[in-house]
Amino acid sequence: MHLQESGEMYLETILILSNSQATVRSIDICEYMGYSKPSVSRAVGLLKKGGYIAVDTNGFITLTESGKYIADKIYERHTVLTGFLTELGVSPDTAAEDACKIEHDISDESFAAIKRYIKKYTKQN
Repeated sequence: MHLQESGEMYLETILILSNSQATVRSIDICEYMGYSKPSVSRAVGLLKKGGYIAVDTNGFITLTESGKYIADKIYERHTVLTGFLTELGVSPDTAAEDACKIEHDISDESFAAIKRYIKKYTKQN
């Protein structure tokens, strides 16, 4: 199952939440993303069906190995691109917004090239 941008956003959100709190439930995702309960419930069902997350009997959500791989990849892209754009002089808020748009569409090749550039030429290294 190929994930669309929205699926990647949900996985990234679950990763972020799981890094800052002991458990993640659908309501936490609703509050973090500002989405309705029915929207989150549908997405959680699709991610579970796709094997990207597991939901236990208490409603606690965890990333599966494949879900964590994708979430880590998207989160890395987000943080690296945000930092890079900020380094170029873009305001932090705009950099974060733009990184969120770019992170889902940029090729692995282009992202790797940006990381090499950052390592070689910027203060971020």
